[in-house]
Amino acid sequence: MDGLTLSLVCLGGVLALIAIRTPIGVALGVVSFLGFWELRNFNVALGQMREVPYYFAANWDLSAIPMFLLMGSIVYVSGIATSLFHAARLWLSGLPGGLAVAANIASAGFAAGCGSSVAAAAAMGRLAIPEMLKAGYEKGLATGVVASAGTIAALIPPSILMVLYGIFAETSIASLLIAGIIPGLLTAGAYTAMIMIRCKLNPALSPAAPYEGTDLSRERWKSLREIWPLIVLVFGVIGGLYGGIVTPTEAGAAGSVLALLIAVVQRRMTFLKLWEAVRDAIMTTAQIFFVGMGALMFTRLLSFSGASQMLTDLVAPLALDPVLIVLAMSVIYLILGMFLDPIGIMLITMPVFIPLLKALDFDLIWYGVLVVKFIEVGMLTPPLGFNVFVVKGVVGKTIPLTTIFRGVGWFLLCDLVVVILLVSFPGISLWLPSLMN
Repeated sequence: MDGLTLSLVCLGGVLALIAIRTPIGVALGVVSFLGFWELRNFNVALGQMREVPYYFAANWDLSAIPMFLLMGSIVYVSGIATSLFHAARLWLSGLPGGLAVAANIASAGFAAGCGSSVAAAAAMGRLAIPEMLKAGYEKGLATGVVASAGTIAALIPPSILMVLYGIFAETSIASLLIAGIIPGLLTAGAYTAMIMIRCKLNPALSPAAPYEGTDLSRERWKSLREIWPLIVLVFGVIGGLYGGIVTPTEAGAAGSVLALLIAVVQRRMTFLKLWEAVRDAIMTTAQIFFVGMGALMFTRLLSFSGASQMLTDLVAPLALDPVLIVLAMSVIYLILGMFLDPIGIMLITMPVFIPLLKALDFDLIWYGVLVVKFIEVGMLTPPLGFNVFVVKGVVGKTIPLTTIFRGVGWFLLCDLVVVILLVSFPGISLWLPSLMN
């Protein structure tokens, strides 16, 4: 069997195993082992099985992942989301669709602290959706904004997807993390503008929610006391990366310690909550590493078989029009996003796409932002939009799944506009990294 045929068979085998609910790491590892056995011999396949896990786990850059996960877990269990939404509600309630705008901004802020779109959607879902429904907001808007705003965590640092992309693309992780800031803020801004325009044109979507307290100005400033430590944490991590003061791993470690100190000072942390945060970070790290080891084996298989070079030669005529390549890859990501989780999508596609992008001399920082954005959109698309199902789990049977997907549709239109801007103007992603030390 020639190299290209073997690679196509292996890719089909991976997808088939995933389709029958085999864990992604197992599917990639087993198929890669059998592929090496067929391509070379059993001893080579066994040697790869022994070598790759150590080679992958010993990568120092990967230590940023458990650090960022621990920081996010501490922020999540400490209950900072409640204070964020309360402050956003007080400051933004006067705008059209004020509660929805507050949920959007609070989700973006919480995402910047925890780095998990699922955690952001779950936390804000429990806080914001009941408040919006109580105020008479349209159900699709109330659920759609929470599901969509949570995906901003994939772009704004700390982003686990950016770290994984940087490792497989062998490019600067710090530059990637900084490159996601403006696209993330642009996404949050597009969501806010859409909410305000819709609610201005159709006030029935968001009946006014009058302030029930006695002194709005005093309450607004008081609310900032509860969230300023998180703002310091986020800007400290981002500022350290931007100034070249710390590496991504050091930023994650410092952020974890600072998040823990903030939670202790604010009396939001107990030993039980700390154990929950550590356990969650350990379990998620193990899952990511297991899938990553399988993905690295698959990368080596494609390289040994010559499939990467064959694919590069096949699409080389399209290199004259990079937009065609971006469109083709975006379709692939959107389709995979309908069925797979974000990390699985990243680790399955990187072995195939990265050699191609390097051969065609693409800017890997710019494309990394696009990849994460495409994956982010996939978290909202049916039939398996991860964030939509998280919100569905929060609201239970009170709101049909179709209503949530319908509400998310408006935010997907905003994402389309953002993607067009990112493709048309690469400087949106590359300006901040270009100014780094």
